[in-house]
Amino acid sequence: MKPKNCLIFGASGLIGRHLIRKLTKNNYKVTAITRNIHQKGYLLKTQGNAGYIEIVEASIFDEDKIDNLIKNADVCINLIGILYQKGKLNTFKNIHEKFPIFLSNLCRKHKVEQFFHLSALGIENAEDSLYASSKLKGEFFIRKNFKEANILKPSVIYSVDDKFTTSFMRILALSPMFPLYYNGSTLFRPIYISDLTEIIYQMIEKNIKSTIMECVGPEEISLKNILKRLSKLIDKKRLLIPIPLPIAKLSAIFFQFFPRPLITLDQLKLLKYNNVPSGKYKTNFDFKMPSITCFEDGVKKYSFMWRDGGQFSTVKETKN
Repeated sequence: MKPKNCLIFGASGLIGRHLIRKLTKNNYKVTAITRNIHQKGYLLKTQGNAGYIEIVEASIFDEDKIDNLIKNADVCINLIGILYQKGKLNTFKNIHEKFPIFLSNLCRKHKVEQFFHLSALGIENAEDSLYASSKLKGEFFIRKNFKEANILKPSVIYSVDDKFTTSFMRILALSPMFPLYYNGSTLFRPIYISDLTEIIYQMIEKNIKSTIMECVGPEEISLKNILKRLSKLIDKKRLLIPIPLPIAKLSAIFFQFFPRPLITLDQLKLLKYNNVPSGKYKTNFDFKMPSITCFEDGVKKYSFMWRDGGQFSTVKETKN
């Protein structure tokens, strides 16, 4: 049987790289799209089994080229998303609304077997966030344009190359204190990258369609507790200091002018809302696709990079 061709947009990102490995290992052919083949191509080549990966350079604004790519795809997977806006092109409206709408129309036109779109968990109530509202609009029009689409809504995703746990551990390793926004009470259901890619792989294998799934890990953890666990894993005792909202807003205004901001005003708004299942949609557990990796077990695999002594260090066991 001829292997299915999986077309992946956002292939060089965190999820894309891990998904390429998972799919090619299981004899799926992957066409990985990148906007800069000279910068990302060498890395993508190492992610897939030889003969099962093709790397194509394309801009998401090149409509003719994308039309031609989707024409030859069995499965289309959109992993493209941004946490903050930059310039006139990388805006929430372009990335989270216009591009998914364009893809869903093409998938309907070419009768693509499966279309996956990665959205986000916990955005239904965050009406004051531009990020959340753009994600929701994208979801709405995808369902309207292509009813067979699968929309995945993961909680925060963690792994050795994420921008979540690694950013926190980098700061915790250097600073004796860490600011707590909203007293660190925001709840999350972090999901390990290998668990998320397993979910996508299983959905492709079982040819699941027309599904909205909230993808979550096995534990509900507050932001404060996440920071405490990360501090323990890198063997650092740190002060976690709640800061008033006006000061938090000033710090966000300051940070958002950085090339890679630690936090923006829009992200500060998102932190008001819990990142846990809404109850409106089924989770991966309901679909018999449980995530099995506990948060500390997953982070422990790479936390040594921020401990004194690196890979030769050990974490001291503490008694409750």
